[in-house]
Amino acid sequence: MLKNLEEKFNSYCNTNNLEINKNQVIVIKELQNYYKNNFKSFISELFSKEYSKKSFYLYGDVGVGKTMILNFFFNLFDKKKRRLHFNEFMLNFHDFVHDQRNKDEENIINLFVKDLKSKVSLIYFDEFQVTNIVDAMILGKLFEQIFKENIKIILTSNIKISDLYKDGLQRDQFVPFIRIMEEKSIEHKLIIEDDYRKIKENYTQRYFFPLNEETNFRINKFFRKITKDKKLLSKNLKIKGRIFTIHNFYEGVSRFNFEDLCDQNLGAEDYLEITKNSKFIVIEKIPQFNEINSNQQQRFITLLDIIYDKKIPIAITASKSLNQLSSSKSLETSFKRSISRLYELTSKEFKL
Repeated sequence: MLKNLEEKFNSYCNTNNLEINKNQVIVIKELQNYYKNNFKSFISELFSKEYSKKSFYLYGDVGVGKTMILNFFFNLFDKKKRRLHFNEFMLNFHDFVHDQRNKDEENIINLFVKDLKSKVSLIYFDEFQVTNIVDAMILGKLFEQIFKENIKIILTSNIKISDLYKDGLQRDQFVPFIRIMEEKSIEHKLIIEDDYRKIKENYTQRYFFPLNEETNFRINKFFRKITKDKKLLSKNLKIKGRIFTIHNFYEGVSRFNFEDLCDQNLGAEDYLEITKNSKFIVIEKIPQFNEINSNQQQRFITLLDIIYDKKIPIAITASKSLNQLSSSKSLETSFKRSISRLYELTSKEFKL
């Protein structure tokens, strides 16, 4: 059993030279109670079916330590578990639906969740958000069955449960999911003034701006350094019957223009396949975002979420500095997370 979580957290912070923040400690205490009430012995669980809080939903602004805390908890968890990007999870579900297409929706969901139950007792979604109408319409039934099977879920997000998929298409069909999550979740907001990811010194070592000859020289010099003695080969990725070609591929180092990744009709499944084949990614010519190119911005947000989840370091060239990158109004909240992640991803130490 996972005991003395607060003591372990204090030790973890001391070992990693992290400030022990009182608001984060409060979350740790809540996680201890969540674990105590949900992960008992088989005999104990027979007499505790009434406990309804199967989910731990931690939300707050970017850089307050949400991911760090749930990573800490997840890494200590010693039962069957899986950490997934939400888009990856839903792609797995849709693939399962395709394979079982002769069955009705309710039976397919039951079969999917039973299969899931055989593999995990805890699922971790980091930076949870819903942007896809198809996903929004199915989530209520899917998560209802997940909780019925006693599968536990921990999540981080930038927004509270009631604001998920806000202003999304046909949001009324998403409301059942919100109600289930509010009923089944311990919901906690973590508030800390500083973004810990921005405090690091030299946090923009691989973020080059503006777009001019000097920046082009610097990124080319950097690229030559990391691809020294590596062979240039085009990489063809097969994605559900389609071919996506990485033209600048140097044994795991992939180089793209922004338009290669975000002007085309690509999505999470494409970005997941790119990350599976890449150890380092260079993305050039990030523009300013507004209402006109908001679709491209949404793809960029999804791309960064997946790159971050797969822990792949990147280098960027952009039109403006990180604190001057603009956003479309509809994506301002999500893009705050992206900016914070760009700080981290462009400074993350790496080995090729």
